[in-house]
Amino acid sequence: MLAFSPVHDAAAAAGSVVGWLAGLLTPLAGGVATAVAIVLFTIAVRLLISPLTVAQVRAERRRAALAPQLRQLQQRYAGDPATLQSEVFALYRGAGASPVAGCLPALLQAPFFLVMYRLFGTGDGAGGLLDARLAGVPLGWHLGDGLTPSVLLVFGVLLAALAGLATVLSRRAAASAAVPADQPGAALLARVLPLLPYGTVLLALVVPLAAVLYLVTTTGWTVAEHVLLRRPRPVPAGAIDER
Repeated sequence: MLAFSPVHDAAAAAGSVVGWLAGLLTPLAGGVATAVAIVLFTIAVRLLISPLTVAQVRAERRRAALAPQLRQLQQRYAGDPATLQSEVFALYRGAGASPVAGCLPALLQAPFFLVMYRLFGTGDGAGGLLDARLAGVPLGWHLGDGLTPSVLLVFGVLLAALAGLATVLSRRAAASAAVPADQPGAALLARVLPLLPYGTVLLALVVPLAAVLYLVTTTGWTVAEHVLLRRPRPVPAGAIDER
């Protein structure tokens, strides 16, 4: 999949933009211009796809508002799966919601993240970007490349920041997984969801420094989105009809 031509072309285009940004920033940022360009480009991409995130959050809120009625239907038609399915879809349709509406924005974001990984994780389309340095460490280096004090310091700071951000997301995931224990899959969700954010930390251990910068930046953006868009709040009457 990573060899898919459109992804390669998109990564090459993204690499050109990052290189252009680095050129603009060089008079101000000097030797760290490329690293700063990666951060700014990542922020720009996340800002570009933020409407998809907003749509996802709205869909989640509509579904959350329907949760009490959904539980009632599950109890009422526990022995009649066909009727339950029909009633559930009728409930969502009447509220102007969809059981899969929150998944679509997430799926639409996937190509953007694939391109970013292709560019910063594999270096495809990066040109000479990965030859630039951050605090003396080439952006194309992995954690295990030359375990010098500078390498350990740079990777250590970024990994610590990433772990801290992942912890914030993990706690929020644990809170969102706090569904009634009698719901199907509740126990599995409660165990798995809080662990998922730490996958970025594991990934950062095996990708180049440029990709670690991307992971820290995009995870930080995700935390900001959670704080701003997913703040706990009571659902007002009629909110499920909001579009």
